[in-house]
Amino acid sequence: MKKLLVTGGLGFIGSYFVDLALKRGFYVINVDKKTYAARTDVDFDGRDHYEFIEEDISTMTHIPPGVDYVVNFAAESHVDNSIHANEAFYNSNIGGVYNILELIRAKDETDRPILFHISTDEVYGTAHAGSFTEEDKLLPSNPYSATKAAAEQLIFGWRHTHGIKAIICRSCNNYGFGQYPEKLLAKTIEFLLNGKKMTVHGDGTYLREWIYAEDNCEGLLAVLEKGEEGQVYNISSGEEHSVMDAVRMVVEAMGMKEEDAVVHIPNRPGQDLRYSVDCSKARALGWAPKTTLKEYIPEYIRLYKEKLGIAE
Repeated sequence: MKKLLVTGGLGFIGSYFVDLALKRGFYVINVDKKTYAARTDVDFDGRDHYEFIEEDISTMTHIPPGVDYVVNFAAESHVDNSIHANEAFYNSNIGGVYNILELIRAKDETDRPILFHISTDEVYGTAHAGSFTEEDKLLPSNPYSATKAAAEQLIFGWRHTHGIKAIICRSCNNYGFGQYPEKLLAKTIEFLLNGKKMTVHGDGTYLREWIYAEDNCEGLLAVLEKGEEGQVYNISSGEEHSVMDAVRMVVEAMGMKEEDAVVHIPNRPGQDLRYSVDCSKARALGWAPKTTLKEYIPEYIRLYKEKLGIAE
């Protein structure tokens, strides 16, 4: 049985990954410091082959023996927060990765886990045409993506100098129930269900790729099980929608008119116009996403109503 130490396993994407890994027969040690965005609606404590450690990756002092992979989800990830208060992003996204690398380096070489690091498509910056491949340059354009790119450079440096084994995955925009309502779709649904208008930066025409969190985690597990050490893998759906179009899908599914549901606010600084990545490398491992955004939104709304106690 493979043993995974998953950091940030109570976060949105991390919790989907922990659930899937346990179902697949992995032993999971979940390390999470329970930030404001940690999920309170999941409970893995009764599951077999699971243990939880409440700890911050930037200050944790050891990695237990026998761990095969450190799967690092732990990160500050909300771009707006990174613009206005970025110290936490430096501490977690850079300092935390540095600490993990040093903890791995300190272990006997026979007991060193592979670092399986979760990054983001935002490290590439704006895709003006076509889709980025894993070999393209990193040109991050906001403080969040800059910290994620910096973490990747640390990993490459420690791998080359100290022989740390690592795999990096760069995922596109995730969605799904359990996402903290600072993120676009969760915020849209929660605002509209509570009688508020959704705020959209600028005209909302900037493009993103969207992937259901469970599909993303299936892709991550495919890379973990079949991917090659030392490689980078893009994980995406190829499903591209503007932010405004994604919001419209929610508005229409709720039977509302756009003018009654949306208000435009000034664009945020550092806004990338388009993210798009080529994930043929991950798909070559036999993985493919199954869910589309339009298919999932009615279920997303239903689950949110259930959470808020709103009758159908």
